[in-house]
Amino acid sequence: MNTTNSLSVLEICAGAGGQSVGLEKAGFGHSLAVEIDKDAAATLKLNRKTWHVHHGDVREINGKDYKGVDLLAGGVPCPPFSVAGKQLGADDERDLFPEALRLVKEANPSAVMLENVKGLASARFATYRQSILDELKDLGYHADWQLFYSSEFGVAQLRPRFILVAVKTRYQKKFAWPAPQGTPPTVGEVLLPYMASGGWAGAEAWAAKANNIAPTVVGGSKKHGGADLGPTRAKAGWLQLGVDGKGIANEVPGPDTPFDHIPRLTNQMVARIQGFPPEWQFSGLKTSVYRQIGNAFPPPVARAIGTSIATALGVKAAAKMSESEDNVRHLRAVS
Repeated sequence: MNTTNSLSVLEICAGAGGQSVGLEKAGFGHSLAVEIDKDAAATLKLNRKTWHVHHGDVREINGKDYKGVDLLAGGVPCPPFSVAGKQLGADDERDLFPEALRLVKEANPSAVMLENVKGLASARFATYRQSILDELKDLGYHADWQLFYSSEFGVAQLRPRFILVAVKTRYQKKFAWPAPQGTPPTVGEVLLPYMASGGWAGAEAWAAKANNIAPTVVGGSKKHGGADLGPTRAKAGWLQLGVDGKGIANEVPGPDTPFDHIPRLTNQMVARIQGFPPEWQFSGLKTSVYRQIGNAFPPPVARAIGTSIATALGVKAAAKMSESEDNVRHLRAVS
């Protein structure tokens, strides 16, 4: 069980750790992290060697082994609800909300936090959403859905996420959704240290033109989507920011790179656009790493919501570092 943080979390569908990092900064220590993708599971183990990481299916987990955990969290698969897919919802075999609810019944956590894509907020899934709220109510929780834009929490992209939070009814009055945290940094502000790190003379001019937030990063799946920055519309949005979205670069621009070059992003740069801390490492080949990053829940958003949950449970977040202090640390790390 967790020994360094005052609250415990059982996290399913943990991916490469975006939600994990945010919850850790909000004061939660991992009792278990579950991830079916081998590279993503290896990423978790690479960065947090003391965590208990289960590489396998969430269906293999017995929630009774984690009875009384403070938080059950997860980023359940989005294809059943994504506008890029067939939106089969409950008829999609990848829908893991039933498994999450099973674990809630077995583990009886104080709170639940599940994130998904904006598509789940659409009218066609209203009955499905209500069925989840009703089941949680029967289990003794007050639950609600909320749509957040990652840019509201210091992330340099819009990236809408649809979040379910449920707390035991005794904590209901103490829970409040987090408020937006100010103007997000631009792509240029976030990535200038990286673009300049190889000696490219055009880095500052590029950053000045990349003066907006990014389109939503798209990770794709093993069947669809490679190491590029998404569909045609997304690539056009990146091009307006001076980024070639047709692929992912292996290296940053160097001293011989033309001043007016249109660069591609490296995976490290994409990770920063997602809000990962600069020291977070990824396991696997380039396409796998990009997919892990692109499918992640931005850590700053997870941190904000996790902090609200921790407050409701009566515990102040262990990590007091502000996002601006995070950015200072990031600048030092790449300088």
